Amino acid sequence: MRLLIVGQLGGQISAATRIAMNFGAKVAHVDTIEQATAALRAGRGADLLMVDARLDIAAVLAAVCNDDRQLVAADPAMKAVIALADQIAPSDASIMITGESGVGKEVLARYVHKKSNRADKAFIAVNCAAIPEQLLESELFGHEKGSFTGAVARRIGKFEEADGGTLLLDEISEMDLRLQSKLLRALQERVIDRVGGSKPVPVNIRVLATSNRDLTSMVRAGEFREDLLYRLNVVNLRIPPLRERKDDLAALAQFFIDKYAHANGRPARRLSKEGQAQVFAHNWPGNVRELENAMHRAVLLSKSEDVGADAIRAPDGAPVGGRGDVGAAIEAGQAAARALVGRTVADVEQDLILETLTHCLGNRTHAAHILGISIRTLRNKLKQYSDDGLRIMPPPTGQAA
Repeated sequence: MRLLIVGQLGGQISAATRIAMNFGAKVAHVDTIEQATAALRAGRGADLLMVDARLDIAAVLAAVCNDDRQLVAADPAMKAVIALADQIAPSDASIMITGESGVGKEVLARYVHKKSNRADKAFIAVNCAAIPEQLLESELFGHEKGSFTGAVARRIGKFEEADGGTLLLDEISEMDLRLQSKLLRALQERVIDRVGGSKPVPVNIRVLATSNRDLTSMVRAGEFREDLLYRLNVVNLRIPPLRERKDDLAALAQFFIDKYAHANGRPARRLSKEGQAQVFAHNWPGNVRELENAMHRAVLLSKSEDVGADAIRAPDGAPVGGRGDVGAAIEAGQAAARALVGRTVADVEQDLILETLTHCLGNRTHAAHILGISIRTLRNKLKQYSDDGLRIMPPPTGQAA
């Protein structure tokens, strides 16, 4: 993170500076708005701009910087993954972290960074699926002033921002082939070319990548460069889905209960035997992310000293897990099959996509994973439906449309 402080140093602003630096942020300081504007126009960008030192901002910064995404593992399968991560973390080898959406790929990537020889340097994460294709190149490699319409100043990209540290390319499978070629050169030669630049810029970084798709199949389909896969996949860390990590279910459920009880000022609670049975009965297609959301809701809905089965519910209020889900699923499937008769494939596809998007509360990445298509294909379909006059559910806050 790059922090630019605007104002007189002292008091809370000094405390904020120390907090930021302790968490690995790059901190710059100017006295006036004019100096801040000049710094930004000169290409010295900032992820967070703090203005007016009179505000009590140190506590806010501590909350922003505090990364409590701990790696919780009790299952032997997950412990084996962590043991391999510990073994290779001190090296500079590129690592491919694979697994379904929500299993904790970025959490493991941060763990590897903290165990590496670059732990005191920056960890920069880029979600390749969340950034539009035409902007991703500039986001990664930066650009020079005037290199394209709107490039009013030089911009430093994520490769340079991560210099000396670790760069995480999240959901690398969503990167287009042209940009894959440029990435391959950066990995091979340890230099990058800013968009519109005239000379290469050397960088010293370790690259980690994640994917929830089968990259080998994408190589066979011509959608991913084989040489890039070899370069990224020096070591593969595959995180098993949560349904294959039963020992992690109870440990993670209790971890999230403790976390959200504290965050919401609720008394400490334990997961009851009935609640644990409910957790074990569910398949958790959203993996750890879904479990975390369910435990957050359970803390808020629980009316007893323990978190019971009645409090563990889906976003729509329906109970999670249990034998009743099987019968309901069969009945729903039969009804859906009857409803398909007489409809076109395009109509059925449209309904499936829109209903899946609603089920995922607008999250494009989750919906694409469930549908088995790329995020780019999903976006193209949604644009088509929108152009036809349909209302498309917006993405949740913080996710690109």
